[in-house]
Amino acid sequence: MKNKIALEEHFAIDLTIDQSKTYSLPAVWERLKANLLDIEQQRLERMEQGGTGFSILSLNSPGIQCIPSAKEAVDVSRRANDVLAEHVARHPTKLGGFAALPMQDPEAAARELERSVKTLGFHGFMVNGFSQVGNSETVVYYDAPQFADFWNSASALGKPFYMHPRDPLPSREPIFDGFPWLTAATWAFTMETSTHALRLMSTGLFDRNPHLQMILGHLGECIPFNIWRIDNIVAKAPRGIPCKRPLGDYFRENVYVTTSGNFRTPSLISTMLEVGSDRILYAVDYPFESFEEASRWFDNCEISELDRRKIGRDNARRLFGLP
Repeated sequence: MKNKIALEEHFAIDLTIDQSKTYSLPAVWERLKANLLDIEQQRLERMEQGGTGFSILSLNSPGIQCIPSAKEAVDVSRRANDVLAEHVARHPTKLGGFAALPMQDPEAAARELERSVKTLGFHGFMVNGFSQVGNSETVVYYDAPQFADFWNSASALGKPFYMHPRDPLPSREPIFDGFPWLTAATWAFTMETSTHALRLMSTGLFDRNPHLQMILGHLGECIPFNIWRIDNIVAKAPRGIPCKRPLGDYFRENVYVTTSGNFRTPSLISTMLEVGSDRILYAVDYPFESFEEASRWFDNCEISELDRRKIGRDNARRLFGLP
């Protein structure tokens, strides 16, 4: 399939590149580093080879979210967004951007989001999970009261946000101690991100902002496969849950999921049965995954051509208002 639109494609700047070193074997780090820092050379060539016509790029994880100093977070986010905007301006028909935001300071994050959308022309924003604030051991999740005005501002702009994974802090999740093979994308990413997303849904974010849209990668971070059980248990024992509706309602009306890094046809079909093909978007997770592998799978997986066009291109066009 030609002209696919890919939505979880990462880049890095000099101030964030070393954060990704932990996700790579030493033997391949130099190649991964080069791919993250390069935006206009082999990236565009590999997009073409994989049938991707347009990519929305985002800063590598944990990016701004692991900078405890609010001032530094503001400065680095602005620099990252400006760097990305320069590249996008040179290839506007091939590249778009998700803003990186200093969520350590909700007011500054709202201002940077407005600048990124209205001035830089970005398509929304990506947050890499919780933010560390003040020191490395103090974390905030975005259901906290101080983010209420930020979410109002984000909703008013009419752009979606991508909730991207990061590892939980070892001090807060000792269950991974001694099991490094279960951290990062293997399992810890999914558990951390799905829990954060469920916190946002269950505390009424989408009751207060019904038009706001959230994107989750990796076929929904396991939520599609558990949403019936979640709602079934909550209905029996609500335990004071603040939201007004079943979580499955928000998941089907306020959440999109992408194929990033989860190239498995039975899982895709199960997700389609749960949320519908109108709520699924194509993504690769480059350079941690390859355009070639993603395309080889997606272009040949056993779904209808109508659903392939929806997931591969049409849903993203509608969501982002793309030509």
